[in-house]
Amino acid sequence: MQDLVIGNGVLVTLGENNRIIPRGCLAIHDGRIAEIGAVTDFVGKYPGARFIDARGRLIMPGFINAHMHFYASLARGMAMDDYAPKDVKDVLEGLWWRFDKALNLDDVRFSALVALMDCVRKGTTTVIDRHASPNAVGGSLDAIAAATTEAGVRACLSYEVSDRDGKTVARQGIEENERFLKRLSATPDDRLAGAFGLHASFTAEDETLKAAAAVCAAHNAPLHANLAEGSLDNTVSLERFHARPLARFERAGLLERPALLAHGVHLEKAEHATLAQRAAWLLHTPQSDLNNAVGTAPVPHMLGEGIRVALGTDGMTSDMLQELRAFGLVHQQNPRFEQLVQVFCVNNARLASELFKTRVGVLEADAVGDVLLVDYVPPTNLTVENFGAHLFHGIVNARVDTTICGGRLLMHQGKLLTLDEEEITRRSRELAQRMWQRVE
Repeated sequence: MQDLVIGNGVLVTLGENNRIIPRGCLAIHDGRIAEIGAVTDFVGKYPGARFIDARGRLIMPGFINAHMHFYASLARGMAMDDYAPKDVKDVLEGLWWRFDKALNLDDVRFSALVALMDCVRKGTTTVIDRHASPNAVGGSLDAIAAATTEAGVRACLSYEVSDRDGKTVARQGIEENERFLKRLSATPDDRLAGAFGLHASFTAEDETLKAAAAVCAAHNAPLHANLAEGSLDNTVSLERFHARPLARFERAGLLERPALLAHGVHLEKAEHATLAQRAAWLLHTPQSDLNNAVGTAPVPHMLGEGIRVALGTDGMTSDMLQELRAFGLVHQQNPRFEQLVQVFCVNNARLASELFKTRVGVLEADAVGDVLLVDYVPPTNLTVENFGAHLFHGIVNARVDTTICGGRLLMHQGKLLTLDEEEITRRSRELAQRMWQRVE
């Protein structure tokens, strides 16, 4: 992998100590950032490196998607005559729980590749994905890992365990999570991480929660689950298990490590305090929550209560800038730009850094070399203080020109370099057509 020097652009370091260097430059050696500074400081310094001229564009860290479902890619455009959902229960039973049963391992791999093409195009270099394919459980995480490795993107993977398809499938899901965690321990890969995936409290028996907690404890792995996405999670959990979802997770020992909990729309005030005390992560997915008509988590208040909130897409899109715009619009007419920066830039970077046990999502010495060139030449003065306003009103509309992950060029000047777009599109169309027939 050739060393890179990227310069002559507006360098935004992001992270907790954000700096903006108007004519900035950085060097990447062995996949990590060697140093950052002014472009004049780098003249003649890295003679063997490839120089990439930013030409005044923004130089930024790669984006991070905190909650994704790659497998949703092949559902795009699928229509079912009998599908007319009234609530999130209908969405799950009428669409997603029929759809995921139809997936085979080829579908799993190509659905990931389709999503990964979009990730690279849109500058997403780190993805936290949770997968479900009840009739193709064993080896599904390996199929996704192969796709992410081919694309060159960093990914944290888990399988979504649920009792909705019976005890045998639930046990297979538990085993798939544990097998993949063991693989990562035996053959570490700095672009792969693992978690224990679980659907939600209302589809998991007590026995399953205890088994999940045992695997998490044995491998020091975080939980990645839905929490109170709709009121259904609370009502079913109370009726069947006599406890609310968060209490069930806590009782089972699933909050002993920082848990990744998606949605969190229907939580009570006391549960907010539990999330803050347990140092859990609330994975906010505003577009998906709007699409499913479940409401919106009160993220501005949650941040004030000390809850760690990160931003993800829930499979709705691979475009994190699009999700950022939705986040800003949902929560206030006049967005508090510091909260946008806190969640999208600082918190997403913290979460990824915890999962991969290295510095991710920032441009600083010894951080991973995940770098974007974004086609945004600031028309007005750009400072640390007004970066959030530029992010919300300008950068969200910008095109990503170049995507680099771990020092590897994945896209340059808008051209994909690691994935064969024509072949992936051809094959995914074939597979999707067959799979849609199985769903019907």
